[in-house]
This record gives sequence, structure tokens and C-alpha cells, in this order.
Amino acid sequence: MQRRAFLALALPATLAACGADNIWASDESVRKARYVSNEPPLITLLTVIGIPKGEGGHSALLINGTQRVIYDPAGSWNHPSIPERHDVLYGITPNFKNFYIDYHARQTYWVAEDTIQVPLAVAEAAIRSAEQQGPANKSFCAVSTGQVLRRVPGFEGAPTGFSPLNLRRWFLTLPGVTSQKHMDGDPANNHNVLLRQKNGVVTGYGTDGQLHAMR
Repeated sequence: MQRRAFLALALPATLAACGADNIWASDESVRKARYVSNEPPLITLLTVIGIPKGEGGHSALLINGTQRVIYDPAGSWNHPSIPERHDVLYGITPNFKNFYIDYHARQTYWVAEDTIQVPLAVAEAAIRSAEQQGPANKSFCAVSTGQVLRRVPGFEGAPTGFSPLNLRRWFLTLPGVTSQKHMDGDPANNHNVLLRQKNGVVTGYGTDGQLHAMR
């Protein structure tokens, strides 16, 4: 999705500027933020989809290996507790996963969460691929996500075009994919979800607090 400028000193999360960045968190901050999930190794494609036209707005990856990270190419979400290195976000606890999704879901967009369970070695290959990709330019989220996946065993056929929807359509052809749909009634400026974030805790998730299975 396009980055938006957002200036509010009282809020713990901000939106970054347009284009590629060179953010490189310290080794110490990445080490301290490391989060190990009890879930099995997974690769999840997150796709932000417009309402009501259904256009693709953003592609990202949630990867659970020996740690859980989000690869968020040209993304706009950040948090002081989440170190970033060239679009890879570390320390993705269940709360921060929810906050990331809730941040993108709003009146004008919903978020598709498509997940496939993989061997640990494959999940680790996905994390390494994301780490070596480098920062993405604005509007290159689907291109970069596809390039990351193409270096991962079993995902070599990923498209590398500019359409998040084409990338998702391909991902859904993989065996064993499970899907969830996240919807939220927040206004298009997503001011409310930022206000709900306090000390790293999402105090309200969506308008009904539920996750809706895709069909």
C-alpha cells in the first residue's frame, strides 16, 4: 500500500515515508525482539484488498520458523518495539501480528491471510530470502514478495509482477493452503487502530473481534 505521512507524537506507531528505505536495526535490538512461536513452521501470504472493487493494495509475508517475522516490502507500519532491517520486521508476537493486520484492515480494505505449513528448513529459507532481498521501492510489494518466494523450495513458481491479486491467486493453488479474512470498520485514515495501541497491546481488535474464514 502507498505510504502515508502521519505525525502524532502521542501515538506509539507511525507511518514511514514513500519509497525504499535503508533501515537497519542493531544486532542487539534484533536479538532482544526475537519471538519464537509455538505454531508449526508456516509461510503466510498477507494480501490487502480494496473494498468494494476488490483491487490489490499490498502484499507481505508472515514467516514462522525458528523465529516469527513479517516481510513487509514498501510497507507503512512500524512500532518502536519492532526492529526492522530492510523491510523485515522482527519480534512478531501474537499481539503484534494482530496489530499489523488490524492496521491494514479498514472500511476501504480487508486483509486475506493465506497460510501453508512447511518444513522448518523451508521456513528458514524463506526468512533468509526475505533478509537478502533488500528494501523495496514504493509499489514494488508484490514484485519483491514474489522474488522472495521464488528462492524458497516449493515456491519457485511465484509470479513477480506488480499485482498482489495475481500473487495471491497463485499462492492459493498450492496444496494445503488455509485462509482467513480480516475485516474492520475503521475509517480509511486508520486513526482509531493507532489510538487503540497502548504499550504494545491491541486493546480492541476489529469491530466484532472475530476472524472470518474465507470460502
